[in-house]
Amino acid sequence: MKTTTGYRAVTKFIIASPYKIRPVADLVRRKPYPEALSILENMPHKGARLIRKTVKSAASNALGRNKQLEEDMLYVKEIMVDEGPRLKRIWFRARGRADMLLKRMCHITVVIDEVRAEASQKKAGE
Repeated sequence: MKTTTGYRAVTKFIIASPYKIRPVADLVRRKPYPEALSILENMPHKGARLIRKTVKSAASNALGRNKQLEEDMLYVKEIMVDEGPRLKRIWFRARGRADMLLKRMCHITVVIDEVRAEASQKKAGE
């Protein structure tokens, strides 16, 4: 979907801790789309696989809506990893006791935008 700031994709209710996914998101924030995909494909983390799917979805939203765009013209503008609800489970312990096990969830939001012509001309002139 087209927002005022770019093309967006949201993946919700992922059973993964946001604390483990945020460092992966920090590596690809503000990077060109092809570079971000290559970084995420070569990382062994579960969060890299989840973020890669969301980034690809946002890019396909952008390319599907705007036929003049190419993959090289896109960059990852924002990645937000927000906390979702928690699943509460019982964890049985010794001597008849029990602990609470919290399975954390997260929501991943990716915004992809096109590189402006002025910014690309400045880079080419440098």
